[in-house]
Amino acid sequence: MLIKYKSRSVAVILAFAGTLTISGLHKFYLGQPLWGLLYVLLSWTPIPRVASAIEGVWYLAQDEEAFNSNFNSGKSVIKSGTSEVNPVKTVAEALRELDSLRQEGLISEYEFEQKRRQMLDQIS
Repeated sequence: MLIKYKSRSVAVILAFAGTLTISGLHKFYLGQPLWGLLYVLLSWTPIPRVASAIEGVWYLAQDEEAFNSNFNSGKSVIKSGTSEVNPVKTVAEALRELDSLRQEGLISEYEFEQKRRQMLDQIS
């Protein structure tokens, strides 16, 4: 399943739009369809509109890192100017540094293997 990056700005706009129109669109966008459905089913009450406003403020209050840890599995889009940094190149450099730590005896073989797997999971 392809998981797309979720923008904090879009989530804020959809949450505040839910105070005026159909509530719950931000929940569908953020990959929480059951909550979105609950908001739509309760749309005849003021509850989802108030909740949407509160969540919109909450998304605004979070920094990008906190938002990404909550809704993007901790991953963020790294941008340099107008073009994205190649994640494969970044992970390859980090693996080289990790390997040098292993060779110097600063981390164990087990720790190296765990970190290596985590880094390779970031690519896919």
